[in-house]
Amino acid sequence: MLLKKILLVEDDFRVCSFINKGLTENGFEVTVAMDGHIGLQLALSTSFDLLILDIMLPGLNGLEVCRQVRVEDSEVPILFLTAMGSTENVVIGLDSGADDYLVKPFKFIELLARIKTLMRRRGKNEENLKVDHEIYRFADLVLDDTEKTLLRDGNEISLTSTEFRLLLMFMKSPRRVLSRIEILDQVWGVNFDMGTNVVDVYVNYIRKKLDKYGDQKLIHTVIGMGYVLKDD
Repeated sequence: MLLKKILLVEDDFRVCSFINKGLTENGFEVTVAMDGHIGLQLALSTSFDLLILDIMLPGLNGLEVCRQVRVEDSEVPILFLTAMGSTENVVIGLDSGADDYLVKPFKFIELLARIKTLMRRRGKNEENLKVDHEIYRFADLVLDDTEKTLLRDGNEISLTSTEFRLLLMFMKSPRRVLSRIEILDQVWGVNFDMGTNVVDVYVNYIRKKLDKYGDQKLIHTVIGMGYVLKDD
């Protein structure tokens, strides 16, 4: 069986050694870069199953590395590993195209769980490419999960990859209240409270985009419980 290949871009030697040793012992093939420019070159020239990026890197910061990788590859899972753990930094990181965000200091077992979750998600996405178009409709929304497009009343709305996954979750379960923990699990692959309001931030992002092309409010807050997609 081929080893899963991971690119680790991190400039702290001790952190690199710790992660490299742990992942190698768990059956992964790890390539290490300690500079943003080198990391980007490797990410664009070699096929990896997952990228782990620090944000504060010499040469080129991790956010820019992530953005440039996403121009060429929309599918490879990207995990930020950084000491910058405020809600604003989490949102900026995810908006740059990352799939997950783990704050230092961390336990290796949590890093390993996040990696396995992201790889499982990628496997499911690759399976979905083999099926016909999956189109979801609700009120005046039309979401195409194959083409990754969203229309409201005929107007195309641009979504980030994270926003798309979140809205898809709502479209698959209309009129059902979704808790924040459920959303974190399905959208970010995290089955516990991250200690931030990242879910609320992303729900507001989507609301603003939907409201631009329609007067009817579709995503509602259920106080103390979560959110629901409904048209009444």
